[in-house]
Amino acid sequence: MRIIKLDAIDSTNHFLKALSAQESCENFTVVSTESQTEGKGQRGSGWASESGKNLTFSILYNQKVEGIASLFTLNIIVALSVVEALKTISNLNFVIKWPNDILAENKKIGGILIENTFKNSSEVQSIIGIGLNVNQSQFENLPQASSLYLLENQLFNREMLLISIVNQLKFNLNQLPITGETHFWNAYHQILFKKGIVSTFESVSGNRFVGKIQEVTHEGKLAVLLEDDAVQLFDVKEVKMLY
Repeated sequence: MRIIKLDAIDSTNHFLKALSAQESCENFTVVSTESQTEGKGQRGSGWASESGKNLTFSILYNQKVEGIASLFTLNIIVALSVVEALKTISNLNFVIKWPNDILAENKKIGGILIENTFKNSSEVQSIIGIGLNVNQSQFENLPQASSLYLLENQLFNREMLLISIVNQLKFNLNQLPITGETHFWNAYHQILFKKGIVSTFESVSGNRFVGKIQEVTHEGKLAVLLEDDAVQLFDVKEVKMLY
């Protein structure tokens, strides 16, 4: 496993993408940084992280197009891998909030952002960006955010956790041809936040409505059962779930 450690960078995703364009990088090459100045989350939101306290890293993964039934399958395997690695060091209740937030005890402790690029007609390059709040103790104006340290009242070894996540991801992706995608989709839905529970949502126009999450489709859309018993599909940019 090749791990490139940086003190500060604008974005580990940007750095790894540029590096892979300049030289041949093996799968699971990792770029991590102590401080990221332009980290991004879903919908273009910023990802603020206290320097030297958390995990901010990106993983390179190239895959063949013919082996891809759904690009979003990679998203769920990454999210599951993070949760599985976290469970080896903590007994907190971890769940995944669509599309790819990691929650512990219903508090956001992490996020995932995957950028896919078709390198040619037969290969897709994925840059997997992961941010995890590990040892941070203060979060200003972020009432839903927390960290492993705040929830467990102990410090964690960040490098060991990073290696554990990458190894778990590697294991799961190697298992994919053996177990099939359904295995991972079932596991994902078992820990999907608020699945089957009446929840409040907000559209991009600001309209609020209630519904129950039925599933996440293989295209990554959220299927919500509305009050009129109709099921509506939402893309990532179309709706957000309110806590």
